[in-house]
Amino acid sequence: MSAHAADRSTHDPYAALRIPNYRQYLWGSFLALIGRQAVTAVAIWQVYQWTHSSTALGLVGLVNVLPLLALSLPAGAIADRHDRRRLIATGTAVMAVVNVGLASLSFWHLAIPHLAVLDGANEFLRKLALLFERHADPNSLRFDQPALPLVYALLCAHASARILIWPARSSITSLLVPTASLSNAITWSASTFEVATMAGPALGGFLVAVLDIPSVYAFGAAMELMFLITLGRIRYFQPPRASALRRSWKDVLAGAEFIWRKKVILGASSLDLFAVLLGGATALLPVYADQILHVGPIGFGWLRAAPSIGAFAMAMWLAHREPLRRPGLTLLWAVAGFGAAIVIFGWSRSFTLSLAALFFTGAFDNISVVVRQSLVQLLTPDQLRGRVTAVNQIFIGSSNEIGALRAGLMSALIGPVGAVVWGGIGTIAVSLAVARAVPPLRRLPPLHTLQPEE
Repeated sequence: MSAHAADRSTHDPYAALRIPNYRQYLWGSFLALIGRQAVTAVAIWQVYQWTHSSTALGLVGLVNVLPLLALSLPAGAIADRHDRRRLIATGTAVMAVVNVGLASLSFWHLAIPHLAVLDGANEFLRKLALLFERHADPNSLRFDQPALPLVYALLCAHASARILIWPARSSITSLLVPTASLSNAITWSASTFEVATMAGPALGGFLVAVLDIPSVYAFGAAMELMFLITLGRIRYFQPPRASALRRSWKDVLAGAEFIWRKKVILGASSLDLFAVLLGGATALLPVYADQILHVGPIGFGWLRAAPSIGAFAMAMWLAHREPLRRPGLTLLWAVAGFGAAIVIFGWSRSFTLSLAALFFTGAFDNISVVVRQSLVQLLTPDQLRGRVTAVNQIFIGSSNEIGALRAGLMSALIGPVGAVVWGGIGTIAVSLAVARAVPPLRRLPPLHTLQPEE
């Protein structure tokens, strides 16, 4: 029997799900992610409805990326020094409180007085928008909501809590399953993430259309509380290795040093960084839903959900098939396909074609997620996983959030279509450049053959 046939005959697509602790954690995390995705989607819809400004959408990305850049590396060291489960619980509780604050602010926003500091902040935001949106009618930009600066502040607090627990959340999987099931667990974690990003925005759009915006934030708070209950029940499959870290920058930067030495991880992470930075179109979906496709909040919810539907379909296919024989080469082709799908979406004026293009962006992106996360978890020793995950988070998160800022500002300058299409072309160019610059990525063997560095 060939090795390829043996892989197919022995592969158990449900290996990780047979482990009760991992299954419980996955369920609780899934509920929290649904709430977070609904909150994130509705927040940018709310900001756009209040302002009608592409620049305001870009600033949502900015308030998310600042905590990412400031807190990711310390968060990685904290995850390697302390109990990851308790860290996740603390951050989850903070996000629940912030969601309650967003719900209250949105419900009573008309009763908020026009304080000098809030009006001054709105005037600054309006001048910033006019600086970039010179083609826009100044009267169409509405920066008259006293609650708007407070929404930005709460979104920044939400992002800060999310960033602080991300390394712990991403690296806890290796403590819940045996090493042999780790790659399978990563695939299922990616699958549930995609289901959440599919269901969350669609559910958020539905709740906005049927009820109101505050109901989405209240729903997000309830989901965080459900995750907290689940966290209290899980136990580690294998105890974490003790990591005696000093409070020094050398220890904090150990993850960056490890990635620099592991060129395969560096190449995969760089590919994701520049591809999503250039090709991300999520921040402009409110503009497409409102001005180009004319589909309203429910259509916006489905536009947000379409990439996740594609990603979930791809995740199910990856989970049920034998391991990728050439994962690195597959990754490079997937990123190029992602860029091509973004170009199609940018040009489309058909809601159906736009949904199809976004479906394929999610399908191709899921391949990138599974391969990259598998590389990080399989090649990294446990005592370094928090810090390596933190550095990887900077690659991923900064690409998403700076990409949102890039898309918003570029849309203000050259229009949404140009911003999306040129971003997709840039993504294709990046995949070609990385393929040439990192030959070991093209020659990467099957993921299940990889071992961590001792």
